[in-house]
Amino acid sequence: MTNLPPAKLTVEDFERAAAIVSSVAHVTPILHSNFLTQLTGVEVLLKAENLQRTGAFKIRGAYHRMSKLTAAERKKGVVAASAGNHAQGVALAAKKLGIKATIFMPVGASLPKFDATKNYGAQVVLSGEVFSETLHSAQDYAAKTGAIFIPPYDNLDVILGQGTVGLEVLDQVPDVKNVIVAIGGGGLAAGVATYLKAALGKDVKIWGVQAENASSYVTSLRAGKPTEVKTKRTIADGIAVAKPGKLPFALIQQNIHRVVTVNDDQIAQAIVVLSERSKQVVEPAGAVGVAALMSGAIKPKGKTVVVLCGGNIDPLLMQKVIGHGLSASERYTTIILMLPDRPGQLGKAADAVASAQGNVVEVLHTRHGKDLDIGEVELRLSVETSGHEHRVRVLQALKDAGFQAKIE
Repeated sequence: MTNLPPAKLTVEDFERAAAIVSSVAHVTPILHSNFLTQLTGVEVLLKAENLQRTGAFKIRGAYHRMSKLTAAERKKGVVAASAGNHAQGVALAAKKLGIKATIFMPVGASLPKFDATKNYGAQVVLSGEVFSETLHSAQDYAAKTGAIFIPPYDNLDVILGQGTVGLEVLDQVPDVKNVIVAIGGGGLAAGVATYLKAALGKDVKIWGVQAENASSYVTSLRAGKPTEVKTKRTIADGIAVAKPGKLPFALIQQNIHRVVTVNDDQIAQAIVVLSERSKQVVEPAGAVGVAALMSGAIKPKGKTVVVLCGGNIDPLLMQKVIGHGLSASERYTTIILMLPDRPGQLGKAADAVASAQGNVVEVLHTRHGKDLDIGEVELRLSVETSGHEHRVRVLQALKDAGFQAKIE
């Protein structure tokens, strides 16, 4: 038996939420994507929630939920558990409403997200090596102090707040036919899908996207009920949720057209494309919709809006992800050559790469290694190319020059 919301949500419910949320959240822009439009053959637009206050949509649901607290509840303060975006949303909402906020974050939380949450005025407590331990600490704190626990997605007021993204999409793109939304716990997707289906009915399709290594909704929709899965490591940690929320699941089950998955390579490539082509800094969870279009997991018909749900990416992770994305798209390749240890071999290899217009960006030349014969050296060339065909030309040029090359 599916857990249903207490009543059917209406357009008016979301409009009332929007009136409240508008006092704190920006109306984020819609950006046309020439690259994705040419790639897919349909007009693709990007809803830039990565430019929202706190860098993500979470402020909408957090503020709407907390605006409903009574005066007595506000005096007790609020508490939340989060590794990033929800923490910042609750912290800013609390600051705007004059409520004391205590945020529990995992011990390994990224420093930029930790600092940002503190800078919004919240008390931050590091607790737990994994998120389940952090969540337990926050709930224990709520039980002991009476502070009001603010859930990240499994709450009707939170869902209504997140759904205000859908109102903006419809206002900005009245003839939208497809909306693509990331799914973690499901609050954003549930809100957006429920509103748009109430407003447009069959005229719009809402697609959900999950990370392949944390696809609890795919499993749960197949089972017909919220089902816990064992998540694996993914760069899209912002949507790595092991079990759907009951309320979001019920609404997504009713209103989402289909849920698809993308892998880390595809997500990394999408981040690179968004940075290069749209000049948008987007975190992995925020890029999964674009990854789904680029990979062909979603092939929409008609005007399509992709929600870029967040832009809070650690600069160090950004560096790694861009490198990974370039490698996955065959624009950055490490080529290994075994050479005789005599003068001129390095220059000969470099000339071969240059003849195919490859750009050598890093060289490692070593005589040491257990697999090397005496009189043999290993050469590793990190080469920049424009894509698959160019990389093939570089490898062929090395072969023509008499080298046996292999890709790391």
